[in-house]
Amino acid sequence: MRGRSDGGQKRRLITTVGVIAIFFVFLYVYFGSHSHGESALEYGSRSLRKIGSSYLGGDEDADRGSKQDESLTKFGLEDGEDSIIPKSFPVSLPILLLSSKVELEKGKHCPPPERRFNCLIPPPSGYKIPIKWPKSRDEVWKANIPHTHLAHEKSDQNWMVVKGDKIIFPGGGTHFHYGADKYIASLANMLNFANNKLNNAGKIRTVFDVGCGVASFGGYLLSSDIIAMSLAPNDVHQNQIQFALERGIPAYLGVLGTKRLPYPSRSFELAHCSRCRIDWLQRDGILLLELDRVLRPGGYFAYSSPEAYAQDEEDLRIWREMSALVERMCWKIAAKKNQTVIWVKPLTNDCYMEREPGTQPPLCRANDDPDAVWGVAMEPCITPYSDHDHRTRGSGLAPWPHRLTAPPPRLADFGYSNEMFEKDTELWQQRVENYWNLLSPKIKSNSLRNLMDMKANLGSFGAALKEKDVWVMNVVPEDGPNTLKLIYDRGLIGTVHNWCEAFSTYPRTYDLLHAWTIFSDIEKKGCSPEDLLLEMDRILRPTGFIIIRDKQPVVEFVKKYLQALHWEAVATADSDGDGNNFVLVIQKKLWLTRLSGFKKHVLGVIG
Repeated sequence: MRGRSDGGQKRRLITTVGVIAIFFVFLYVYFGSHSHGESALEYGSRSLRKIGSSYLGGDEDADRGSKQDESLTKFGLEDGEDSIIPKSFPVSLPILLLSSKVELEKGKHCPPPERRFNCLIPPPSGYKIPIKWPKSRDEVWKANIPHTHLAHEKSDQNWMVVKGDKIIFPGGGTHFHYGADKYIASLANMLNFANNKLNNAGKIRTVFDVGCGVASFGGYLLSSDIIAMSLAPNDVHQNQIQFALERGIPAYLGVLGTKRLPYPSRSFELAHCSRCRIDWLQRDGILLLELDRVLRPGGYFAYSSPEAYAQDEEDLRIWREMSALVERMCWKIAAKKNQTVIWVKPLTNDCYMEREPGTQPPLCRANDDPDAVWGVAMEPCITPYSDHDHRTRGSGLAPWPHRLTAPPPRLADFGYSNEMFEKDTELWQQRVENYWNLLSPKIKSNSLRNLMDMKANLGSFGAALKEKDVWVMNVVPEDGPNTLKLIYDRGLIGTVHNWCEAFSTYPRTYDLLHAWTIFSDIEKKGCSPEDLLLEMDRILRPTGFIIIRDKQPVVEFVKKYLQALHWEAVATADSDGDGNNFVLVIQKKLWLTRLSGFKKHVLGVIG
């Protein structure tokens, strides 16, 4: 046995030495070919020096670098300053080849901040333009997300199946092996909704699916005019959200942890957890109370889990404790069948007021803002309704699709009038039509699917796209008016974000990014516009589009980076009554590099 062990150690040592040797040979060939133009990207120290030595953590020329950065953030580059614009950005893979395989697979290849310099993330080996919606709901290219362990782990639950060069999604899940469509119909049947339609004549529009897996539940809801925010972490299953977005299904990478979810109060008509592996009883039920915060008055929580069936002592204990908790929260059982229970939230504060003094969990403090979410810690308390909501006995929302254009009831929270709302809706309808006229030479009816409005305001950009077969992630800046609740009241979805930071998604997940004055906004914060350009490139799919609507200096600044980013300007337009703003439409090229093949080889050796 000892001889075998020693032999195995020798083989591993030889393999390791071989990998390191291959790495250095590759670097020699790669950098050596730099001057001959053989690599896909111009990559070397000359470009890095142009970006600024501060990115490398060095002190040399620090003063000059800081002056260059200052000129960049002012978007006022003079003709003589072109030397600071790189002709290329380094690709990310060589930087962390000796880091973990997991980090490579996440697409988070760049060094820590103290050693950071900006880089592009190359597509994986064999990458193809994604399959178009609606076909993509059921199949994607395996090369685009080469992580097939889920197919093997969940082979008995119909999550996904590897078939040749594709990954097939039969529509199953841990709890609904026979298909999400049948499961959705069964939920509607349990609630006695007409024709087993879960949208209940437009009364259920926004759904929160927590621990969503590959988001088949949300994918099959779309045909019922229901849009789900599918949430899952990068846990032991990994890449679930990447699969969801590759399929063209709305999804967000996140966790139920210690901070509030990035959604305002009363955002969803229904929350769903199917074997979502969440301990709802931990920390005095704080996670269940967070669900309560984001549910609308009269909203439902559909919970499919063995605890609901209570087969053994442990399940019985969990069921008893969970039932007692939701009863103190004033939830009632709307329906229960087999391993699924559906609770309903009260319409008014009456039940809260009738509880015995000292009942846990308590009501939240009167000065607590239930819509403040950015970096706000969860509280183990119940969010009561305002006096207005208590009197109206519900959300007061029109059924879908009328609610998309009807002034939201919470509009008055911002001092906005119905007339202002209607004018905003009309304005963005015209702007979106102009956008599509600019894009029309480059796109077909199914070219775009996953869209992001990086500064959504009232959500009118997304509302104007109702007749398109697309969905929009509406992003509201964390330091502006928290209009996200109006967006949810319109039947759309979104999140809060600070564009000085990376967005919580995988690389290559959106087909179009709409950036309305985003660069002007981050300039005021002192953040790097160059970092934002690279972040936009990270989350944009190859052949995807960016629409920049901003001041002319911003547009000119971005144009200087097109070559380095492998972007192409496809259209420009003057302001249409938007002050000094101009429109620049950009398309990202599908660029390839030998790095993708090298990564595949190295991961095969060290994996």
